[in-house]
Amino acid sequence: MRRAVCPGSFDPVTYGHIDIIGRAAKQYDEVIAAVLNNVNKRGLFAVPEKLDMLREGTSEFGNVRVSEFDGMLVDFCRENDIGTIVRSLRSVSDFDYELQIAQMNYRLSGVETVFMTANPQYSFLSSSLVREIALHRGDVSSLVTPYVQGRLKDKYEEKRAE
Repeated sequence: MRRAVCPGSFDPVTYGHIDIIGRAAKQYDEVIAAVLNNVNKRGLFAVPEKLDMLREGTSEFGNVRVSEFDGMLVDFCRENDIGTIVRSLRSVSDFDYELQIAQMNYRLSGVETVFMTANPQYSFLSSSLVREIALHRGDVSSLVTPYVQGRLKDKYEEKRAE
């Protein structure tokens, strides 16, 4: 069975993430959308919330499962018999950064990295941009699922009430 992982912080998951995961799902028998549990970095959403939003956003893909990991991605790959990491490239600067990581991952474990270019419709899109727009009550309906949009609204209303 050919397995691939689409790793990320997914804080929150965007249509750009879902597009890459869906495209990977067409190429592999199983795709694991894996949320990095980075204890040194506090995101807007807790890992269980990210997992929930990711499950909702990828529910249409029958061969995608959602998981979390901490530590090194190559260890997660080894533990789950994953031979390929799928990463998205939005720009040349993404490539410079991602290439170094891909080469190190290969050196450490032999796990290959496959780069997918972002759909031009989402090439500008990032979770941090979505958070910024949502913070200021902007319209993110074309950037995230309605479910994520609701979660963003609720999260920022909670923060404003504090």
